[in-house]
Amino acid sequence: MPATQNSQPFTPYCGEDPSLYRIDATTIGDLLLKACDRYPDHPALIFPEVTWTYAQLAERAIRTAQGLQALGVKPRDKVGILMPTSPELVEVFFAVAFCGAVSVLMNARYRANELAYVVENADLVTVITTDVIADQVDFVERLNTAFPDLQNANDPRKLNIAAAPRLRNILMLGTSYPKGFVAESEFYKLATQIDPISVHRSRVATYVRDTGMMLYTSGTTANPKGCEISHEAMTRESIVLGRHRFQLTQEDKIWSPLPLFHIAAMLPMLSIFDVGGTYMGMGFFDPGQALEMLDEHKATVIFSPFVTHLQALLYHPNFATTSLSQVRLMNSCFAAMPESVGVAFKKAMPNTLQLGTFGMTEAAGIVSTGHHGMDPNLGFTRLGLPLIGQEVRIINPESGEDLPVGERGEVLIRGFNLFSGYYRDEEKTAEALDSDGWFHSGDIGSLDGNGHIMFHGRFKDMLKVGGENVAAVEIESLLTRFPGVKLAQVVGIPDEKYLEVPAAFIELDADATVDEEALITFCKKEISGFKVPRVIRIISEWPMSASKIQKFQLRKQLMRELGLNEL
Repeated sequence: MPATQNSQPFTPYCGEDPSLYRIDATTIGDLLLKACDRYPDHPALIFPEVTWTYAQLAERAIRTAQGLQALGVKPRDKVGILMPTSPELVEVFFAVAFCGAVSVLMNARYRANELAYVVENADLVTVITTDVIADQVDFVERLNTAFPDLQNANDPRKLNIAAAPRLRNILMLGTSYPKGFVAESEFYKLATQIDPISVHRSRVATYVRDTGMMLYTSGTTANPKGCEISHEAMTRESIVLGRHRFQLTQEDKIWSPLPLFHIAAMLPMLSIFDVGGTYMGMGFFDPGQALEMLDEHKATVIFSPFVTHLQALLYHPNFATTSLSQVRLMNSCFAAMPESVGVAFKKAMPNTLQLGTFGMTEAAGIVSTGHHGMDPNLGFTRLGLPLIGQEVRIINPESGEDLPVGERGEVLIRGFNLFSGYYRDEEKTAEALDSDGWFHSGDIGSLDGNGHIMFHGRFKDMLKVGGENVAAVEIESLLTRFPGVKLAQVVGIPDEKYLEVPAAFIELDADATVDEEALITFCKKEISGFKVPRVIRIISEWPMSASKIQKFQLRKQLMRELGLNEL
């Protein structure tokens, strides 16, 4: 293998001395408690409505863990978290870790059928949700739609739901008492029956290679796959990123607008907790409120790699008058965005080091990023160097051979940060992880002469809508359920706001007529809004290769019709 294609676990381009590194891994629960031991009165979380210290967060999480044990949660049980981003979500996340159980972070935008799939597929024993209406999402209504049996529950602590046989209970945080849900008031009464030492026994018995969390990521199948991420992968990744690559300290405040059911939000939060600094988050993204937070609390690091958030900040009328001079580091990924966005931020924040990152859920968040001491312009054109302890190769996906510098091929990754597998899917796991431990990402990438990574797209039939992974086949399968639709094919087309959005081509049954607006309305009821096709075209003849529909021809045809250019 050519040396330039194998980023050794240490790379000298970061100016890092490998002799200073010591492997440091722990469990998710202990990562918080270690910070609490050192800085109990320091702010751990700042949200617009509340600030919690490390001591407050740890105390609340232990109490919640007592309640979970009272509901029957055991080590290695799967616990679903269906909540908007909030301090309470963080509290629940660590409570599950203290129990030695597995947090399954569920996308708050999931529709009822998507929720039902994840609850059953993940073998959830408990789901924790809230009656808070966030972004017009009513979790009670969605769960009742997913599981109509809830209305017939005699004992909410011992559910019997045919579609989710392992589900024992659903905890409702808040003041409401919907039928079939365990109320918060009852939950905390139950918590008093459990000695806190029972929680700590479960915590200290947790292995670092146990699964600590699961996140569902879209793939090339109709349903998303559950990525099993170990405590070691998550905490060690956070430590290497924050303490070593970002050089975070206890004085830093890191702001992120990303939802905490995303790996891209959990990673910076755990990174800053490792050093005892402060994480600043938002329940939902509002650019005006975001600028107020950045100014008032003097964030020193911005972790916002999605173009939708950066454009919203940039075009807000208060952006020009907001002081951002204290921001020393920003994970912005301008190399993967329209050039105009990077140019505007470079002018507005000339003293901020801009970093690109490349990563995915299966790699615990980040594979590569920029670094202190690099040419600052690389933050606008490249996605950085692999983190220490990780290896990257670029191969020809057909031959498996390593490609020379600059040539595009499939990105392979190996390291401590990789997921353990896709839950209940040995076939997909075997396809993704080879016998030598390399993860075949399906992403198209290249390496320059200094080992910096660039992302060029996906081999897999996937879309990336405003940072969200969307499997084309999921939308296609849904469209073919509509009466009169014979076949559907989905492609991604360029979009200034989201970078890429879905567009659908459909073939109708003989003599069938279908209204395109009716199709879009149907999709909106069944899947998350970001998955809904923006454009639908009816087609009678498909562009074909010898045996397959040529989607690239469909995309080219539609872009020509709409007058679109590549971003």
